[in-house]
Amino acid sequence: MTLNSLAVVTGGGSGIGRAIAIGLAAEGHNVAILDVRLDLAQETAEGIISSGGRAEAFHVDIADLDSVTAVRDAVVAKHGPCQVLVNNAGWEEIHRFMDTSSDFWQKILGINLLGPMAVTHAFLQGMIEAGDGGRVINISSDAGRVGSSGEVVYSGAKGGMIGFTKALAREIIRFDITSNCVCPGPTNTALLRGAPEKLTKALIGAVPARRLAEPEDIMNAVRFFASPDSSYITGQTLSVSGGLTMA
Repeated sequence: MTLNSLAVVTGGGSGIGRAIAIGLAAEGHNVAILDVRLDLAQETAEGIISSGGRAEAFHVDIADLDSVTAVRDAVVAKHGPCQVLVNNAGWEEIHRFMDTSSDFWQKILGINLLGPMAVTHAFLQGMIEAGDGGRVINISSDAGRVGSSGEVVYSGAKGGMIGFTKALAREIIRFDITSNCVCPGPTNTALLRGAPEKLTKALIGAVPARRLAEPEDIMNAVRFFASPDSSYITGQTLSVSGGLTMA
């Protein structure tokens, strides 16, 4: 796998995804930034380009299979097959489980589990056929490792992402393609900044590092899994939580 290969990052328009896209571009990758908000993806791409990197923005709704197929075709037509795929896009709302409905379950699963599966299925074939190896890096959550009150369905979807990562790793390592999972803990993103201040303070107090993760902390883990240094590491789940969860 060449260092300056194409990296595809879903949800790259903001937050953790933007940090990942910027970090991979800084390592020399050409980055395709996929997001349901094309305007935000374009902002990320413009920032990378202004810093001397290479990037292009694409619109996708990962919960829509036709949209995923269309963006795959567009990216591959312009840039060829990807060698680094980062499934970062996700969505959640905090609700007690008994206050949720089947429509909510379907949305959570569509964006946080079925969507990443669809994106992986779409891009992986080209990665295999290219014969240059590659990396699949899934952004799950510590909620998927240990559970989280108010995020029961989300925890289930993210737990599914961990299982998907591990099983996929067994199938694709023969092609020199690794599959690993990064699980952020509480992270300083727009979603958490919109939470009640009392909750944020409680989270900070519970983290041994005494601070929230920054998007760049998650990016550093992704950058390692995308690097040649991780070529013999696959099927692993790495918590980036400042020590909040260790089991």
